Amino acid sequence: MDLDLALTWFAVAVLAWVLFFVLEGFDFGVGYLGPLLGRTDAERSAAVRTVGPVWDGNEVWLVAAIGVTFAAFPDWYAALLSGTYLPMVAVLLLLAVRGVAIEFRGKHDDRGWRARCDAFLAASSLLLAALWGAVVGALVTGLAMDAGGEVRAAGLLGGLGRSVEPLLSPGAGVGAVAGVLLATLQGATFLSLRTTGALRVRARRVAVPAAAAAAFAALLTVVMAPSTPAAVAGALLTAAAVAAAARREALAFTASSLAVVAAVVGALTAHFPVLLPTTLAGGADVTLRGAAASDGALELISVVGVVVLPGVVAYQLWSYWVFRRRVGGEREAPRPAGAQPSRGVRLGR
Repeated sequence: MDLDLALTWFAVAVLAWVLFFVLEGFDFGVGYLGPLLGRTDAERSAAVRTVGPVWDGNEVWLVAAIGVTFAAFPDWYAALLSGTYLPMVAVLLLLAVRGVAIEFRGKHDDRGWRARCDAFLAASSLLLAALWGAVVGALVTGLAMDAGGEVRAAGLLGGLGRSVEPLLSPGAGVGAVAGVLLATLQGATFLSLRTTGALRVRARRVAVPAAAAAAFAALLTVVMAPSTPAAVAGALLTAAAVAAAARREALAFTASSLAVVAAVVGALTAHFPVLLPTTLAGGADVTLRGAAASDGALELISVVGVVVLPGVVAYQLWSYWVFRRRVGGEREAPRPAGAQPSRGVRLGR
């Protein structure tokens, strides 16, 4: 087996998961912070507009992450999905609810309709942040895999137990809290970077305590289980808190995004070269060598990846460049006949 090619595709899989959690992190945060921080319908609409053009593009990285995992590491994919199939079904349903809430919000000119859409958006986004964090935390702890690689249940919940019991582990609880804290920080820093007026100020005020709380949680993690990624994440979260307090919004968002990168990379490489540890005595871990596809399959997906992945990255960079201007949260006054609409506000302090 070509371990260099397997390592390369493991790095690509990690990159895809990192991009998903970084980009969807602020989507989730904006989803439940926008309705809370927006005091008026115009402000809540502005919050939704910050992610409106990009949220569906961000979800592409979930498809990419799962697709790469399936193609390059089928045994890893099988263990991940069989051990977390109920949470993943819940994730897909919540993603659908969130998408409908965003897209349908502006389809009916009624405040009650928009308020209901905001409620569904907030609830689904908060649950997604917590559920994704719990899943990642459970995977760091490991799954109950036997010697044949099959995920087993302890018997407490019957056949459903094998995909529910991982969410009851201490690692899942820690992950859920971390997921909400990081999404809150990502959402707050993104809103402060992309909006104007009172909404921008309120988002900045949320970013400081969120970053401080996340940094404290990272410090506790380092004390309880020393880890370089956790230490790096803690330092970056501290920097995000300082930058947010100093009104350096771009720096705060960058630091919080890099903290998410450190956290996700740390979670996915916590036991490397073991990709997924077993919690059963006598069970079998999923390892890089054992989980990788054949050399021929890796070479084939390498050809496809060279063509597809750069195009996806280029398109997404272009879309963020096009929608780079701030979104105003103030109600616009009627424009005189023939007047041109505002082109927005450039990002700045």
